[in-house]
Amino acid sequence: MEETVVCRILGGKAGRTLRARARGIDPRAVAVQKMPESTTESFAFDRDVCDPVPVRAALLDLAVTLGDRVRGRGQIACGLTLVVRLAGGATAERTKRFPQPSAHTEDLRIGTLRLLDAMAFQRARIRRLTLTAEDLPPPMRAPVLSSLSTMRGRRGCGWSR
Repeated sequence: MEETVVCRILGGKAGRTLRARARGIDPRAVAVQKMPESTTESFAFDRDVCDPVPVRAALLDLAVTLGDRVRGRGQIACGLTLVVRLAGGATAERTKRFPQPSAHTEDLRIGTLRLLDAMAFQRARIRRLTLTAEDLPPPMRAPVLSSLSTMRGRRGCGWSR
């Protein structure tokens, strides 16, 4: 479309800007997107759950999902936060920092289950689980993870009981 026609329809400056951008001309500086410092995943049960088996299964799924997301971004987690919403609307929250930052699924799973165990629920009716991987450094500052390390396999993730 001719510049004069576009300018007549949209006005001078808006018409010229639109025509330039349609041709791939954009003088604005490219803004680098900052990586998130945390990532959260939630699971809501269809009804209140007292049985620990589906609760633990849902938490393990959340840990796997977060691990995939964190590794996909080239980041590592320095801590985890678990928020449990109970049937009456009350919430319980626990946070734990890793002794050594990690994005290994097994570390996240162990940490998540230890957070749940620390809450010491006894027949609590659970409605929703929210797991957050926290303090995610930018990919450039995250050390390379070695999943084949024999030392790491022997020592576990370092979470104390």
